[in-house]
Amino acid sequence: MKKTLFCWSGGKDSSLALYYVLQQKEYDIVALFTTINENFKRVSMHGVREELIEQQAKSIGLPWHKMYVREGSNAEYERNMEAFLKEQKAKGVEHVIFGDIFLEDLRAYRDNNLAKVGMKGVYPLWKKNTTELAHEFIKLGFKTVLCCTSDAYLGEKEVGQLYTEDLLTHLPSNVDPCGENGEFHTFCFDGPIFKEPVKITLGEKIYKPLEIKMTKDHPPIKGPMAKGFWFIDLNQ
Repeated sequence: MKKTLFCWSGGKDSSLALYYVLQQKEYDIVALFTTINENFKRVSMHGVREELIEQQAKSIGLPWHKMYVREGSNAEYERNMEAFLKEQKAKGVEHVIFGDIFLEDLRAYRDNNLAKVGMKGVYPLWKKNTTELAHEFIKLGFKTVLCCTSDAYLGEKEVGQLYTEDLLTHLPSNVDPCGENGEFHTFCFDGPIFKEPVKITLGEKIYKPLEIKMTKDHPPIKGPMAKGFWFIDLNQ
């Protein structure tokens, strides 16, 4: 089996991708790893506390590594990622698994970073139908909560809701059922990959405006423009 790292966000796509990989038994997952904002001790973009990700890893039964970032810039991320991956390659790791589904530019970005250290990306969900994936995820018994919503598509009402068939039915027509365009992010707390549920309580809802400074030559934004994001503070 090929020694592999798993890029773990804590959300539903990561969970389903991990389920697939564990079923196939082609890769030896040596550890999960997550990018954490060191200033806030939370997952970047998702806003989930790092201790909840740690509880996920314990329930899954895999080692967990944290990669801290402070500035939030691409340059910092790439520096830290390269250093981290070089350490892992020295231990015999050759692949990194991601839960991405159809964003070509994101995959190209990941693959380019991996190529710098002689590694390759693995994408178990790549190009699968997101509607089918959403229904399969729920049917398998996974349970997850919307921890972040973009106000370009959703809002305060949806953040903190469980990801269910009923929620899928009521999503606006321009929202991908897996949130692949950044419409929402999730935290998975139960399902077939977990030995026991991760206990969570729903805290306050927080809105954070998005500050984007664009130059005149910035490429046009595809789809609606987010003005900010709603977060639900998840606690143990």
